[in-house]
Amino acid sequence: MDYTHEIRVSWGDCDPARIAYTARIPAWALEAINGFWEHVLDGDGWYQMELDRGFGTPFVHMEMDFRSPVTPRHRLACTVIPERLGESSITFRVTGRQDGALCFEGSFVCVFIVAGSLEKRSVPDEVRAVVGPRIAAAG
Repeated sequence: MDYTHEIRVSWGDCDPARIAYTARIPAWALEAINGFWEHVLDGDGWYQMELDRGFGTPFVHMEMDFRSPVTPRHRLACTVIPERLGESSITFRVTGRQDGALCFEGSFVCVFIVAGSLEKRSVPDEVRAVVGPRIAAAG
């Protein structure tokens, strides 16, 4: 039940050492998480969650380890796995691979809030319904 989001790394994403700028890598992980939301919420990502569904998911923790350089030679396959669903938070594991090599892995924690405020709220039932089975299957 994993979700994989493909990134086309371009020449403009790279530094003079001919590898991806470090700052681009967390951005790609977040792009993959947004893709996960679109996948499980009928095409709705963060924008629609906030404006149409009435909740947001700001990040409260990010942790990454870099394993191998990212280059434009191959597509970057970012796999998103929801690992934990708490009372008001969700933890994702994101791994990035190119041509079979692990490039990075990270843990990303979001808290659910009421849209338009930073007031914490419980996980919406619609999210629990689609994410809960994925966590159970991965466990």
